[in-house]
Amino acid sequence: MSTLKFALIQSETHWHDAAANRALFDEWLTKISPGVQVVVLPEMWSTGFTMASAEVAESMQGPTVSFMRERARNLGVVVAGSVVIEEAGAYFNRFVWAGPAGEVGIYDKRHLFRMAGEHEHYTAGTGRLVVDVAGVRTCPMVCYDLRFPVFFRNRGDYDVLLVVANWPAARQTAWDALLRARAIENQAYVVAVNRIGTDGAGVAYAGGTSVYDYLGENRLAAGNERGVFTVELDMDALRAHRTQFPAWQDADEFELKIRS
Repeated sequence: MSTLKFALIQSETHWHDAAANRALFDEWLTKISPGVQVVVLPEMWSTGFTMASAEVAESMQGPTVSFMRERARNLGVVVAGSVVIEEAGAYFNRFVWAGPAGEVGIYDKRHLFRMAGEHEHYTAGTGRLVVDVAGVRTCPMVCYDLRFPVFFRNRGDYDVLLVVANWPAARQTAWDALLRARAIENQAYVVAVNRIGTDGAGVAYAGGTSVYDYLGENRLAAGNERGVFTVELDMDALRAHRTQFPAWQDADEFELKIRS
């Protein structure tokens, strides 16, 4: 059986305090069970979902990405999540995939949440990322991206759609529905990590860290609990489903025009 084992960390975070959050998630990382290959942290896990990009941003050589890379190396796992990054005078809500051999993959959030003014404080990304662990291909997206399926439609290039988020409790019904829809339409697993608690802007979060399979069946539901939640995904079952129900063969072809 071909499998991939994820550990999903659902937690509150400290507002605008990267050092405190590194200490908090360092403690969570001690609770990772044996055999885990990928550890997933929420969106903006080191700061909270903030529009103070110039105040909290770090470089790719800064302490937060360095922390992710060091823990990945020491634990022998991938450590992934999004971080506020400054690069060449621009600010990004950047998903960072830090591998155990020192490899780093990045994806800059494409769809910026205008209702919070994110588009005024961050620069949108233009490309997708697909990373491979033991033959399992994973494509990350960040929070609001979940509402825009065209950019992330499975082109036969991924097996797992990975979502990191600070998705507010006020729209929890949409979170659950969209996760299930993305799994069914892309014939892929959807692994989604949200946070809990209330942030420094007064926004409340109800968790809902979840895993859905290619049929839309829920395989993990963390509710509103803090903790490390582990799931092992069966890739043989996914491949068998795609063979037995090859809906992907009838997908429409199109060219995507990237809005600048």
